[in-house]
Amino acid sequence: MNSDMPFVSEIVLIGGGHAHALFLRQWGMNPVPGARLTLINPNATAPYTGMLPGYVAGHYGRDDLEIDLVRLARFAGARMIFGHVTAIDRAAKRLSVTNRPDVAYDIASLDIGITSDMPDIPGFREHAIAAKPLGPFAARWQAFVEARKNGPVCVIGGGIAGVELALAMHHRLAAQGTPTPVSIIESGDLLTGTAPATAQKLRAELTAASIEIFENARATSLQADTITLSDGRTIAAQFTVGAAGARPFGWLENTGLTLTNGYVSVDATLRSLNDPAIYAVGDCAHLSHAPRPKAGVFAVRAAPVLAANIRADLIETARRSFTPQKHYLKLVSLGRKEAVADKYGLAIDGAWAWTWKDRIDRRFMDRLNHPPKMQPPVAPKNAAKGVSKTLGSKPMCGGCGSKVGANVLDTALSALDMPTSPDIITATGDDAAVLSFGSVQQVISTDHLRAFWDDPYLMTRIAAIHALGDVWAMGAAPQTLLAQFTLPRMSEPLQADWLRECLAAASDVARETGAALVGGHTTQGAELTLGFTATGTLKTAAKTLARAQPGDILIVTRPIGSGTLMAAEMAGEAQGDDIASVLQAMATAPVKTAEILAQVAHSLTDITGFGLAGHAARMAFAAGLSAHIDSAAVPLYSGAETLAANGIASTIAPANRAALGVAMPDTARAALLVDPQTAGGFLAAIPPDALRTTIASLIDAGATATQIGHLTPWSDHPIVVT
Repeated sequence: MNSDMPFVSEIVLIGGGHAHALFLRQWGMNPVPGARLTLINPNATAPYTGMLPGYVAGHYGRDDLEIDLVRLARFAGARMIFGHVTAIDRAAKRLSVTNRPDVAYDIASLDIGITSDMPDIPGFREHAIAAKPLGPFAARWQAFVEARKNGPVCVIGGGIAGVELALAMHHRLAAQGTPTPVSIIESGDLLTGTAPATAQKLRAELTAASIEIFENARATSLQADTITLSDGRTIAAQFTVGAAGARPFGWLENTGLTLTNGYVSVDATLRSLNDPAIYAVGDCAHLSHAPRPKAGVFAVRAAPVLAANIRADLIETARRSFTPQKHYLKLVSLGRKEAVADKYGLAIDGAWAWTWKDRIDRRFMDRLNHPPKMQPPVAPKNAAKGVSKTLGSKPMCGGCGSKVGANVLDTALSALDMPTSPDIITATGDDAAVLSFGSVQQVISTDHLRAFWDDPYLMTRIAAIHALGDVWAMGAAPQTLLAQFTLPRMSEPLQADWLRECLAAASDVARETGAALVGGHTTQGAELTLGFTATGTLKTAAKTLARAQPGDILIVTRPIGSGTLMAAEMAGEAQGDDIASVLQAMATAPVKTAEILAQVAHSLTDITGFGLAGHAARMAFAAGLSAHIDSAAVPLYSGAETLAANGIASTIAPANRAALGVAMPDTARAALLVDPQTAGGFLAAIPPDALRTTIASLIDAGATATQIGHLTPWSDHPIVVT
């Protein structure tokens, strides 16, 4: 987002596996100036395989299991793209990513894991879940446990992974008082390839847990509550997990990369055998120089070599070789807090082994989820008096969090001699100016955002939707968009790629909203800044602030708290899933919501820089009314209230509170009422007789429509918060 050095290279990490997570941490400690790092992963978090059996058994919560990739990406200064890579154009060096334009790369690395999906078994995808990828399986298992079903559970696959899962499931269900039959189906012999001593101990554990084993049996079809075997027998199962036949993702076959059994073949430096611009690590890679079984330990050990070799490619130094160990420690969970330690063919079990494993796993997760704290900005030596105070103790927020405060803005505008024209119906104060051209009325407004997310495509989407909010807030239909893009310094090829992403986002939003992208301006600057001038057309009177009526009900259409969440994300304090959720909301155009409100609202405004309370106060003041807000009724984004309670706030929040000039409850919820929102929802004044149908219509349209207060005749202050 902000770099002292021009960008000249694009490094893209495909997948958030263990090696890439460690890569991000190492890069954050020592980045290569001039190289931009990107992580592409479908989710904000990635489950840690080592703790999955403990999670299934109930010893860990979901948060314990998840590597927060958003936090790691922020620490590394990397952009994060939420999506699946579906293809690689190696000639053009572009990656096809779901729901967005292609992503360019100079060097790419694959760490996408494997899948245990079983598409060849009829009914598997409808009635079962693969153990890998881990995220969907963990979610499905948690839902099953919470439903407290006592129907049978079955694991397809009798290797160490399948046995470990079966023991964990048995323990969890028995511990919560719903003892459930558990079975294992294995097409060959159980625990093939496992050291005899370890296999013997695990078989004894299965027997003690009364887990039924079907060896040399193959599942041929799945129904809603039964599994049919190749010999005609049926097994009852309400929850079935596939833990056999782990395989590579099919899209790799179309990349043209050299593969071994579908896995990307790499040399000792972890580079593809036939493409020096592509690396592969973890389970998706085949170590052609030293083949090894699929195990997380190799991904962890490969991470420093991967980081060193990508660095070597960038600065043209010698690369390193990866030599995986032949023997490694296996710690196999037994369901309860005991484990078997396996190495060199020896097997020792007991509670001490679980404690050992738990300590190793927690240390690993702590290392990833709690990277070193980012240092606050420091005034240079001999800086002018007042620099430190103005600089503050944290970086300035982006989006609406970086706006000029309301008091400063109002002071400046009060001294302005505004010209008048018969064509101008409304000017300053409302969301947009209204211009009259005979029988036609047009609204016009402009907005720009300091980037808070290091992804040109996503930030441009948010900026365009944010700008159009002023058009929608006047009850108008979007007409045109004019773009203003400021890019950081970078090489010309990267400029072309960034602009391509920005323009694609602007075009996508224009198409979705019925507007036309008609031009714009580009320049270079210190950081990514994106803005739009938006126009719209009116068929009825504009929904100005002054049109609000006494007795109107106040509703909002989205949660609030985005400013606090993004401020926390900049500081590495937010939860990745919360950030992913709020970004998705900001990047969603509220077309249908705006259309509904344009028909019924007396007055309408989008909630942006001044926060919900600030915009409610401005609406009430313009109409000569008082707004009464019930803070307990206001919907909040997940995680926002906890962060606010911990004292985290956006840069402009103190100025927003000061501008209100009224007492507010001393609560975290009330603090969020002055939180600046970027691409926020609408605040609408609705006549009481239309409230019920309006909220129902908005909810059907996907809005979080909530009644949060009402308007009364003026009573000392424009806003009252309870």
